[in-house]
Parts: sequence; C-alpha cells; structure tokens
Amino acid sequence: MPFPLSVPVLTDGVVTLRAATPADVEPMWEMTQDPAMQRWTAVPIPNTREMSEQFALHVGARAWDEGTARMWVVEAEDDDGRPRFAGNVDVRGGPVADIGFTLHPWARGRGIMTAAVRLAVDHGFTEAGIEAVHWRAHVGNEASLRVAHACGFELVGTAPALLHERGRTLDAWTAVLRFGDAPYARRPWQDAPRLRTDRLQLRPLVETDAHRVAQACSDPTTRHWLRTLPHPYTPEVARAFVADCTWRSATGEKITWAVADPVSDDLVALVTLMHLGGVNPGTAEVGYWAHPDARGRGLVGEAVEAVTHWAFSPDGPGLHRLSLLAAAGNVASNRVAERSGFRRLGVERQAEMLGDDTLDDLVSYDLLADDLR
Repeated sequence: MPFPLSVPVLTDGVVTLRAATPADVEPMWEMTQDPAMQRWTAVPIPNTREMSEQFALHVGARAWDEGTARMWVVEAEDDDGRPRFAGNVDVRGGPVADIGFTLHPWARGRGIMTAAVRLAVDHGFTEAGIEAVHWRAHVGNEASLRVAHACGFELVGTAPALLHERGRTLDAWTAVLRFGDAPYARRPWQDAPRLRTDRLQLRPLVETDAHRVAQACSDPTTRHWLRTLPHPYTPEVARAFVADCTWRSATGEKITWAVADPVSDDLVALVTLMHLGGVNPGTAEVGYWAHPDARGRGLVGEAVEAVTHWAFSPDGPGLHRLSLLAAAGNVASNRVAERSGFRRLGVERQAEMLGDDTLDDLVSYDLLADDLR
C-alpha cells in the first residue's frame, strides 16, 4: 500500500505514532528552530518551512514506500487534553537498524518519547524482522541518553569521531537494544540528590559548571595531587568531564555532586561516590577536590559528611561501607577523611605518583554504616 496507508498506527493509549499530515508541517518547522534541537541533531541550519514540508510529506513517504525506514509522527495530548504533534521517531534499516528521535519543546519532560521509542522498536522487532536497534547521540546529550536508558538499551560507550554533522566530526554515545531485551531500564540511573548543609548546597554537576571545573583542575595544587588530570585542562576538557559523569550516572557506576555556594550557585568543590555496583555490592569509594578559592574553610569536609550520611541512609543507596584514599603528604585531604569519621586502615608505601613525578605513600581509610549508629 502507498503512503500514508502503509504506515501502521501504534498507540499505548497515551502516545500515538502515525503518518505525517500537512497539519504537522508547521509544528515540525517550529521544532527545527529550537536551540536544543539545533545543537544536538543534524537538522539543517537555517531550516525553512519548505524543508520541513519536504521532510514530513515526501522524505518520510518515500522511506515507507521503499522500505528503507519507518518514520512516524509522535502525537500526544497537551495540558488541555488536545492531541498535538509532539515529535518524530524513525527506525532506519534492518535487520540491524538504528533509531533517531526528536521532541517538540512543549512535549519534553513528560515521558512521551520513552513511550514512543518503545512502540517503535516493538513494531520493528515483531513486524519488521529487526534483530537489533542501535542508538547514538552526541556526547553530552543527556535527554536522549535518558530515553535510551529508560527503554532498556545496553549502554555501550563512547565512539570517537562517529558522527559528521555540518562539517564537524563528533564523538558519540552508543547503545543497543536486541530482540528479546526488556524495554525498561537495566539498572537505576544514579542521580545526585540535592543535599543541604549549613553552608552549602550539593546538586548535580551541570555543563555550566565547566568553567569552574577547568579552573580547579588547572590549579597547581590540584594537579600535584591528581597527576592523571589532562593538561592543559581547558573548558572543552571540563565539558567532556561533565558529560562523562552523566554517562557514569546512567550506567550506575558513579554519583557526582557539585558542591555549590547556596547564594551564587558557584561550584566550590566536587564530591563523588565511585565504583558503585561493582564486584562488591554495597560499597563505594569517596573522591573529592576543592576549587582554589574554597580551600581552608572546611567546606569539603562538610560536603563529604553530608554525602556519607546520605549514602548509608534508607533514602540513599543503603551502602554498608565506604573507602577513601589520600596521598600521605596531602594534609588537607587526610584532614577531610578524619573529620568525616573515616578510620585509617594502613599505608601503601610509595604507591602514589605525584605531579612532580615523585612517589608518595597512599593512606587507606574506610567508614562503615555501623560506625554511625
């Protein structure tokens, strides 16, 4: 059957996938003007209404007629109960396919695209002979990653220079969903909850923190104790670090807090829980550093105390043990561990290479949930 009769209508009772119509052209064009869509996708810039019409009514129709892709409009009800264009989802190729999706700004944050992707991949697996669906997105595209995570895609990693868009070569996050995989998250996304202390707020690390991250990680003292930091530590490197923290939250490996001033919201330190969900369930390693202008005020110790109490609490992951490592010569780091209640276990001799290529002993600490009871 020719388009649009060839397009199956799919619905879960809330979200509907259907063929594009002339009425979709205007909201589709509006979507292409959105800064987030222009940043994270290959949509042409500038994008005219005629280009959106060509894509909606001709490119999609040809793909369905030729069997090269299954391209749906996503429809959902708005706050007034009115069915509206919400975005697009495409499953391209086969039997190993790839998926792409975009969401209109009004429809974001409602779970609409997660439902749409589940409908589209289920159709591909059950009706189109697809064996696997690959997802890829620009490194840093957290919204797209959250959809892939929620839909059960296996998060594979970062592929360097996988994408070429508008004359740029870009690294990409990658994931895959195979026939028979459950279309639900494989593990919880380890979001950093907001925590408060007398002087601080702890919140998720975001891209706008990159400037302060770059300052802290370019500081000579930071670099002396953290020898493996990239050099030079540019804002671009800092943005890549923020993106990596997002990815590791999605894989369940790590939780990262930006320790911020409660008034200015400027990042003053960073605290992490690392190695979550590894070979020793219920344990994690604590890491931290301070921005140069925040040192000497006990802020990192205050933040670490807040994180350790949350980590052991029923509201947190319910860990039973935390570990911590500090170079013996790093007096400030050792003070943080001791102030936070960690117990010194022992010393590994000449186990830590420092920024000046000298060796220092490495002090090992731990803290048990039982220690706080």
